[in-house]
Amino acid sequence: MSLDRKLRMGMVGGGRGAFIGSVHRMAAALDGRIELVAGAFSADAEKSQASGQDLFLDPERVYGSYQEMVEKESALDPSERIDFVSIVVRNDLHFEVAKAFLEAGFNVVCEKPLAFSLEQGQQLQAIVEQTGKVFGLTHNYTGYPMVKEARGMVQSGQLGRILKIVVEYPQGYAITALNEQEDGAISNWRMDPSVSGVSNCMGDIGSHAENLARYITGLEIEELAADLSTFIPGRPLDDDGNMLVRYKGGAKGILYASQISTGDENNLNIRVYGTEASLEWHQEHPNELIVKYAEQPRQVHRRGNVYNSEVCQNSTRIPFGHPEGFIEAFANVYLGVAEAIVDEVNGAYPRAEGYDFPDVADGVQGMAFIEAAVKSSGNNAAWTALGI
Repeated sequence: MSLDRKLRMGMVGGGRGAFIGSVHRMAAALDGRIELVAGAFSADAEKSQASGQDLFLDPERVYGSYQEMVEKESALDPSERIDFVSIVVRNDLHFEVAKAFLEAGFNVVCEKPLAFSLEQGQQLQAIVEQTGKVFGLTHNYTGYPMVKEARGMVQSGQLGRILKIVVEYPQGYAITALNEQEDGAISNWRMDPSVSGVSNCMGDIGSHAENLARYITGLEIEELAADLSTFIPGRPLDDDGNMLVRYKGGAKGILYASQISTGDENNLNIRVYGTEASLEWHQEHPNELIVKYAEQPRQVHRRGNVYNSEVCQNSTRIPFGHPEGFIEAFANVYLGVAEAIVDEVNGAYPRAEGYDFPDVADGVQGMAFIEAAVKSSGNNAAWTALGI
């Protein structure tokens, strides 16, 4: 189904100086199906208005708080109010902002992790089910065309039975803090447990690794044994983590996430080993998917070519030989969510065949993963089941 207009988007958070808010706005606008019309861009009302001016929005649709935004958008005629809100605030606010908009009848797109805790995530899942609204979670790495190609290969049985998954997300940016003078203050909010939750590194990027593995293979974690570390003195949360994973169905895995891996930038990568073939994908070289066999030469599949699946080809915008990347992958998540929201607006949500974007159930799985990792590490890396 379709609409004869663009979807109207609002945003909470993402004001001046916020990297991820800008990414969301670019991604949502990329395909011309979504228009930003309103927002509460900061808890500081003046900064919110200034951010709205930067974006050329009607000052009447720029709000000083998300509460004001819910109230005033709800009072507008349905032909004017937003169709959905994009939530890009810090972790501790995800639940209360999402809850407010869902209960007021709005669809939601939310940054990950889903909530501050697993308990909040499960409450949010119940609210989504009760309201019947669309809820998209921006695990953006699922949007890369060659990740979708990898998923399709697994689903079609080309790899055979999955035996092992190795997924890594090393970054090195935090290592510079070892040489800085610490004054006792927590300069990075992700290291503040009152804002970030029980984990920094594993919650921030380890959750991306878990989600990527599950998206490609369809396998869910049964239990894990995690060893989380804090190498930067004075910080209360982890900046590095290693774990062994047992998947439902018998596959085994290794997951490693780190922010003190010196020299690495954003080196998310995954290897999936099956009885018939294996896959390898690197986020810093996203246009290539390596396929390996026991008794054949390895193959390199490249984005934009006609030999790729229909899903992969539909997720790319430019011809082969022209690199696509982070913003486009993010935009593919928004495209998937937009399809669902159009159905919701037309009274035809959900589709029987489902949709291709991370949702609230993925978010709950991610919160269970984070809390199980912290629990395991605190118990000398004991094998720990996910609490769902």
